[in-house]
Amino acid sequence: MKTHKKKRIEIMIEAAALHRIIEILDRFGVTGYTVLPALAGRGMSGDWQRDDVFGDTARIVSVVCITDPSREESVLLATKGIVERYIGIVSVCDVEVLRSEHF
Repeated sequence: MKTHKKKRIEIMIEAAALHRIIEILDRFGVTGYTVLPALAGRGMSGDWQRDDVFGDTARIVSVVCITDPSREESVLLATKGIVERYIGIVSVCDVEVLRSEHF
């Protein structure tokens, strides 16, 4: 079966910065994404749980998108400044998809 090489970009970010991340994805032609809540984790400040925080500032979400490799560098450069100002992690993986036209 033929597959197509793409990039999976995941951005874990404070919910307060979510709209900025979505604006970047739109600006660079990322055609779809999914936003998921982060329920709990451990980081440099120790353990945390979503139930223990109030408001968007401390709430973490994960934005996941699959896109054409030609968009990767532009998206990463644009998100770098946001992630540096908020709690955040960006990861990139090589993936293969069946339906290239969706990405």
